[in-house]
Amino acid sequence: MSTSITSRPLVMSPRKRTLLPVSSRRKALEDFFPFHLLPVECQLHVLSFLNEVDKCNCALVCLSWSCLVRSWKLWRVADYSRRGVFHLGQEGLLVSNREFERWKSWVHHYTHHLISRRASLLTLKASFDLGDCCHKWSELLTHLLDNVHCRDLSQLDLNWTFTLLEPLDLRVHTSSSSHQDSITKMDQVNSFQVLLTKLTHSCPRISKMRLHFDWSEESVSLLTQFQQLRVLELKYFWVFKGVTPSTMQTLTTSLPNLKSLTLHILVPLRNLGISYTLESKSIEFLDVSPSRGLVFSGLKLPALRELRAKKIVRGITLDRRTRLRIQSRWPCLYHVLREGTPKLQTLNHERLHPTWREKLYGEMSAILHESCYCVQHLDSWLW
Repeated sequence: MSTSITSRPLVMSPRKRTLLPVSSRRKALEDFFPFHLLPVECQLHVLSFLNEVDKCNCALVCLSWSCLVRSWKLWRVADYSRRGVFHLGQEGLLVSNREFERWKSWVHHYTHHLISRRASLLTLKASFDLGDCCHKWSELLTHLLDNVHCRDLSQLDLNWTFTLLEPLDLRVHTSSSSHQDSITKMDQVNSFQVLLTKLTHSCPRISKMRLHFDWSEESVSLLTQFQQLRVLELKYFWVFKGVTPSTMQTLTTSLPNLKSLTLHILVPLRNLGISYTLESKSIEFLDVSPSRGLVFSGLKLPALRELRAKKIVRGITLDRRTRLRIQSRWPCLYHVLREGTPKLQTLNHERLHPTWREKLYGEMSAILHESCYCVQHLDSWLW
């Protein structure tokens, strides 16, 4: 008698999911923070730490979050220099026409988005060529300021000489380039002054400003109307545009709350030999290291605590007679600081000894060789 044995495949029983008791499941649910139970002001405060893209993503979560994101309290910054892959940290970058049109479309959509949210701006950052009559960037910024709440705007970072991206133009221009540049500069200055006038009426509380400046009497008069300014950085507008000593004096004496001043001034060659006097009762920090050819004949800064100054070689060779004739007009920076800055503590990142005024040069000798243009400290014939 024979018995047949058939082999059957071994089937493993499926793994059973462990069941959690009701108390454990209730505890797991309690681990989630009840965001919706917070007061609305607290919810808005939490969402305010997100960037603009994340805020828009949060609006897609649910209806309540969508209503929160639409609040004007979350839209306090208008930053036209931030555009994902387009933000390359460069000014006037040439791109293809297709890339430029995409960026231009984003700029207009972004402006419409801020207006529709009834944004209440605290910060405005932009880089547009205001003299561009084709794309009308000046009108775009004016339209934004007219349709959002900007009375509380406190920070302005504006480059009105270059657009962040520029389309590649392969056309050959037959007109004189210098004449065309002159026309463009005039258009830029006129548009800048119109926008600055708009800002004086719409945003009188600006306390921090960073922009290119043309140093015309009209622009200085408009800038001095921002009486709440505490931090100011002025970059040079055109290499052929000089600054008169009286204009600089007018600016600094007309801003009573100014604490920090940074100047980017390029003194034209025709103005070599001119020295400047700076007077202010409130300035505590002064940085003129980005400037070229800026020499002070007098400082009346009783509150100044830190100064940064650098002697930058201009690359111009002068004969000895011309060099000495120009240098003889300039006093030594040590004597200027000794007489006009009684509270100075730091010079070019170096902490000064409390008795630095009692010793002639002393520990400041090495620093003066890097920052003073006088005869004693100028060891090069190159400017």
